[in-house]
Amino acid sequence: MLEVVDISVAYDGQSVLQGLSFTLDNDELLMLVGPTGCGKTTVLRAIAGLVDLEAGEVRTRDWQATARLNIAPDERRLGMVFQDFALFPHLSVADNVAFKVKNPALADHWIDLLGLADKRQQKPALLSGGEKQRVALARTLAHEPRLVLLDEPLSNLDEALKDELRWVIRDSLKEAGVPAIWVTHDQAEALSVGDRLGVLRGGVLEQLDTAQECFANPATPFVAAFLGEASFVPGHGDSLDAFAETELGVVPISQRLTGALRVLFRPDDLCMESADETNASVLWARYEGTCWLYGAELDSGIHVQLRVNHEERYAVGERVKLIARTGESLAVFPSSERP
Repeated sequence: MLEVVDISVAYDGQSVLQGLSFTLDNDELLMLVGPTGCGKTTVLRAIAGLVDLEAGEVRTRDWQATARLNIAPDERRLGMVFQDFALFPHLSVADNVAFKVKNPALADHWIDLLGLADKRQQKPALLSGGEKQRVALARTLAHEPRLVLLDEPLSNLDEALKDELRWVIRDSLKEAGVPAIWVTHDQAEALSVGDRLGVLRGGVLEQLDTAQECFANPATPFVAAFLGEASFVPGHGDSLDAFAETELGVVPISQRLTGALRVLFRPDDLCMESADETNASVLWARYEGTCWLYGAELDSGIHVQLRVNHEERYAVGERVKLIARTGESLAVFPSSERP
């Protein structure tokens, strides 16, 4: 269990985190995302005791740290996993994992569980990037931490390896029954792996919820745009019905708003067809294998993105008809709110 209560952190008088609060259950995995410089890594450093708090407190069942009472990092029973692996180059896999471990059986357990048994005597220089990260994770879990902090652990790996290893890490954390905070800039990673997702902007937590809720019902236009392709189309809402009129058609919306608003369309919420009556022009096309991602400009000047099957082809500059095709309620924002 971790509780972060209204913490603030500043570097050289410049505020980095402002009134940040959240809790973490006993085996919960929280993903933290946000643009560069938003404070993601500072959250980890504040929890680990590597930077001082200006206000607020961080507490677990073992310790409580405040702006006036700091707890040394080595007394917090935390494990940290970094993007650069931080292995001892002169030690074997087995010796890296067992370094200062009180119970050698735990080192053996995690070496076996993470598929490193045949690499026990190898030095880090002979390992792949994925194997190095498995060693770093095994070393962390062998110390029986009460909390694990992961700072972009997969950023140095290729895409195919990332997809495999993200699930290895998640499964290992669940096996250990330990809560964890995972900082990432990879949106696919953030949306798929964690139990909850936190989106930071300028040191403020804009939304903390399940990944599904953050994606489908973003709290702000910024969250909507940061978590995937987002098109905001003007519309008009009627408070009596949860629908909005837009130039793409009448669509169901997530809340009853009256008057001018903006409707969030994801690429899969739209379809495109050739027709006599058109309302848009194709601006660009990107091939994605199983589908095409198109950018189009509506006659009103609004730009939108949509995906179509790879067998459907449209030329740049072609006049087309765009239609809303969603059966689910779409997120909406007042016209005054911008990303």
